[in-house]
This record gives sequence, C-alpha cells and structure tokens, in this order.
Amino acid sequence: MSDALYLSRVEETLNQIEELLDDAESDLDYDNNGAMMVIKCPDRSQIILTRQPPVSQLWLATRTQGLHFDYDEASQQWVLDSDGSALRDHLSVAFKDQTDEQLDLSEI
Repeated sequence: MSDALYLSRVEETLNQIEELLDDAESDLDYDNNGAMMVIKCPDRSQIILTRQPPVSQLWLATRTQGLHFDYDEASQQWVLDSDGSALRDHLSVAFKDQTDEQLDLSEI
C-alpha cells in the first residue's frame, strides 16, 4: 500500500469513529489530531488509536492491551496482524469494557 493510501485509510477510519461518537447519545470526550485519537472514558481510562506510518499500521491501546492492525484491501477493513480479526470487534469490546456503552461500529 502506498503511503498516501495508508494515510487516507487511517484518516477515514479516525473520522468515522469521530462521527460515530458525535452522533451517539454519549458523553464520551475525545481528541483527534489526525495522528492520534484519544477517547476519554468515564472511569478515567483511555482508548487510544495511533497511526504508525513506518509499518503502515493502525495501533489500538486499551486498558488491557495494545493491538496492531493492517488494512486488508480485500475486506476493506483494518484487521489484527496476528489473527485477522476486525478492528471494529476489538473497539466494541473496549467500549463495552471501559465505558459500558454499546456503539454500532459496523461502518468502521
């Protein structure tokens, strides 16, 4: 994947998450500077997404783990580098664990 396409995919994903949080009936606060998105949870924990251009990955850090995702063109989604599971699934677990909220992440 070219650097430009990688950066476009990351930006698109972070913007989708931002829109989802804006549209949700939620009090979750977040900061998105394009390179990193920090979602502040009610229990003072954070869910952090960061782009990693040297390896063309999107990293997810939660209270319990750090995960690395590659963009899979065939499925048009970010997948975990170790087992191919979807970013949306891991984000759903993180939101439920750290915020007690269920968000529809099907578009991520």
